[in-house]
Amino acid sequence: MTLANSSMLQPSPSVGIAVITHNAAQLLPRSLPPLQAFAERPRLVVVNSSSRDGTVDLAQRLGAETLVVERSHFNHGATRELARKFLGTDIVVMMTPDAIPAHPDMLTRLLRPLVSGEADVAYARQIPHPGAGFLESFPRQFNYPDVGHVRTAQDHDQYGAYLYFCSNSCAAWLNSTLDRIGGFRPALTQEDANAAVRLLASGGRIAYVADAVVFHSHKYGLKQEFKRYFDVGYERRWGAERVFAAAADESRGRDYSRIMLGQLWKSQPWALPYGLLVLAAKYLGYKVGENGAHLHHGLIRKLSAQDFYWDSIYANPSPPEV
Repeated sequence: MTLANSSMLQPSPSVGIAVITHNAAQLLPRSLPPLQAFAERPRLVVVNSSSRDGTVDLAQRLGAETLVVERSHFNHGATRELARKFLGTDIVVMMTPDAIPAHPDMLTRLLRPLVSGEADVAYARQIPHPGAGFLESFPRQFNYPDVGHVRTAQDHDQYGAYLYFCSNSCAAWLNSTLDRIGGFRPALTQEDANAAVRLLASGGRIAYVADAVVFHSHKYGLKQEFKRYFDVGYERRWGAERVFAAAADESRGRDYSRIMLGQLWKSQPWALPYGLLVLAAKYLGYKVGENGAHLHHGLIRKLSAQDFYWDSIYANPSPPEV
């Protein structure tokens, strides 16, 4: 298979890793050394949004470059766009500090579809951190199967809403492709899916690399789940049917709920009531977020997981470009 972008990479392309952080000092001693030990010797920049816990100083002591963004200017899309232009490497890998490589050649495996010309972006498999419970582990099981694949726009009937799935917790992008599609756009959240939509529309390919593995999971409470899914629903409200396929989104949500509850019934039936509450919090947050543009600004700030966003230069009620 060949790329829609006909330019070919050199056998040893330059690689940069951008780690997006806020108050991540406790995470850096574990997350940065494996990245620095990769055989590709990537250029490493820690991008920080006005932390107060010494994240920047620690990153510098650990040998990483740093790039500081004021909290009022932080944005999941625009900040990553700044980072990838700062790096200027052939391939830019977006990561979060809580995504820990599971093996020393994770980066080599992740880059293979890009170096071979098979894909424009490749994202890693995420597995739960050791000791994670069922509700932390199931989302990883559902979204990250143990067999990899490559997706194109022609695969919509097979994958539905999953067609656009991509996670910048650990994803490698061809910088030339990002240039071609206009880079990462300012976004409350889902900047990776937004870029994936435009990438596929331009004829590009997404690779899911199941043998490139990182540990990454979270333990969220009901309030956190609501707020996170409020942001997702809000971001997907504009042109949802055209861009993110709202009907397919809800269909995938039903599959998620059915499989999760089925597994809970078999393994932990006593946890079913709380599992139902988690699903309800996610669904309610998503639906309220879809209608968030009609809510008062102050209420939106309280419902969102990112209150700082609504006072930033990027908070704009106009539909974003996709």
